[in-house]
Amino acid sequence: MRSRSELKNYQLENYHFRIRLIVAMVVVVICFGILASRFFFLQFNRYDYYQTLAENNRISLVPIVPNRGLILDRNGVILANNFFVYTLEITPSKIKDVEATINELSRFVEVSTADRKQFKKLRQQSHNFESVPIRTHLNEVEAAKFAVNRYRFPGVEIKSRLFRHYPQGKLGSHFLGYIGRMNDKDLESLSTSGDLSNYKGSDHIGKTGLEQSYEKSLHGTTGFQQVEIDADGHAVRVLSSTAPIPGNNLVLAVDSKLQSITEEAFGDHRGALVAINPKNGEVLAYVSMPTFDPNLFVDGIDSDSWKELNESLDKPLINRPLRGLYPPGSTFKPFVAMAGLENGKREPPFSISDPGFYILPGSPHRYRDWKPTGHGMVDIQRAITVSCDTFFYGLALDLGIDRLTSFVRHFGFGKKTGIDIDGEISGLLPTPEWKYRRWKQRWFPGETIIVGIGQGYTLVTPLQLAQATVALANNGTAIQPRLVSSIQDNLTGISHPQPVVDVDKIELQQKNIDIVRAGMVGVMLPGGTAASAGANSPYSIAAKTGSAQVVGIKQNEKYNASAISERHRDHALFIAYAPADDPTIAIAVIVENGGHGGSVAAPIARRVMDYYLLGKVPEKAPVAEEVKPVDAAAPTEDIHD
Repeated sequence: MRSRSELKNYQLENYHFRIRLIVAMVVVVICFGILASRFFFLQFNRYDYYQTLAENNRISLVPIVPNRGLILDRNGVILANNFFVYTLEITPSKIKDVEATINELSRFVEVSTADRKQFKKLRQQSHNFESVPIRTHLNEVEAAKFAVNRYRFPGVEIKSRLFRHYPQGKLGSHFLGYIGRMNDKDLESLSTSGDLSNYKGSDHIGKTGLEQSYEKSLHGTTGFQQVEIDADGHAVRVLSSTAPIPGNNLVLAVDSKLQSITEEAFGDHRGALVAINPKNGEVLAYVSMPTFDPNLFVDGIDSDSWKELNESLDKPLINRPLRGLYPPGSTFKPFVAMAGLENGKREPPFSISDPGFYILPGSPHRYRDWKPTGHGMVDIQRAITVSCDTFFYGLALDLGIDRLTSFVRHFGFGKKTGIDIDGEISGLLPTPEWKYRRWKQRWFPGETIIVGIGQGYTLVTPLQLAQATVALANNGTAIQPRLVSSIQDNLTGISHPQPVVDVDKIELQQKNIDIVRAGMVGVMLPGGTAASAGANSPYSIAAKTGSAQVVGIKQNEKYNASAISERHRDHALFIAYAPADDPTIAIAVIVENGGHGGSVAAPIARRVMDYYLLGKVPEKAPVAEEVKPVDAAAPTEDIHD
């Protein structure tokens, strides 16, 4: 029998061992080769990428929010500025239990549920080592109470932050607008526009008015600090710093004193007024009544104040000059008159005998004049002065709706003015095509007739009416209105004036301009519809009064303001420019449910013009009275849809 050693093949085993050893060595070499190549790739090809990641883990950019630009009136009066307030702030990286700290803080300083929610939101948007406000607007008592107990709260401190402030309160709130805390919609908009990085650290943004439309200019450029942080996220030192660039200042064309006088002149009435310099389009006064205090919105409006503003029947949040829609009433007549003259439909000495009504050929229906007994013999100039409805009924029909609307569109009706705040609507200048698109109905001649006196479907904003008045004062040149006169660079102090922009121009014959102007000047003289408002004026005023129906009047009924509710009474309208021969101010006024333009709206405009042209400060606001109408366009009930 053979031994076990005789049966074992050492040579074969050695051969297999060497093979395994070689394979193992090859695998090791390949592995080391892979590691070496990967090391080479990371060290040379991807060095910059991983170096950046490492630096980002070690260094963090802390934003420095810039000071927001100021808003000033034409005389340097501050309408929007910034002020420092005490804020109580928590640095989460320095506190083990943030929620417990807040609960303990509430024993000394009031911390509401809203404060907690806002803190949570801001904390999510911030770095762990950045301080986050838990309470803003601490008063001195609260600040002192916390200071005494400061030792109890490591990681909590009092700081001062800039907040927006509107020192004039409610004055001009609708054109100034306001800023508020950024929401998801704001962040999405900034991301889309590529401006999100410039808002790091900012928690407020312009929401309405000039604060919104000039946001980029007002905000400025955010600065940054490079801060070295340790593994626990604590700040170690500041490596470098880039100073923020403050926002630019807005210098407005608005005169705050004129604005104040105008708002006071409205008293308790609702309505709007826009005053423009026809030479350059600068808005001198921009009033929407009632108004509101924009300071309520800066740090988040409380629920009670929001409910009061939002549910008020007077709608104080509506920007009436920009978004209020009203029939222009008889203020539309000078433009219809100019259309008739330029198209050769009513050349002097053409005149009519006004019986107090107009009958459409082939129809028994009577379209009434505001004066039941009529105005007697009336030419186009007198028709403007006494606001003869009958004259303009016939003129509108002879012109036709297409010729009429295409002409008056040059004055800005039916389109946006392009003013430098957002949210404007275009009003409505009706045409047969519009009616068919809207209701699939054809246009009737009776609808053309009532367009001639500014009723029916025609709707304008107070801003449009003011721009149209400017175009009338400029003999056919419509200018884009603007609130901002210049933008002042906060670093250099250099002001950059805003350009004058002509948006339309229609060539008018001088003889026709003179006729319409003479008719409008007559409005403010004895025998005119606003003679009382024009009494003793040392300067000439070209004007037109108007009343626009809110509810229809039946064929055989008479308008009686005292018999209907206040909110169903006619709107009072008035347009004017002065001095008539060389205008420097053009005005449009609408007083909601005020009744009649000559007795309610015209006195407001007169006070504005007296201050602007003469420096005359009224002793008290006018008291509107309900008087017998001298200019009430009172067509039949079928003017309303």
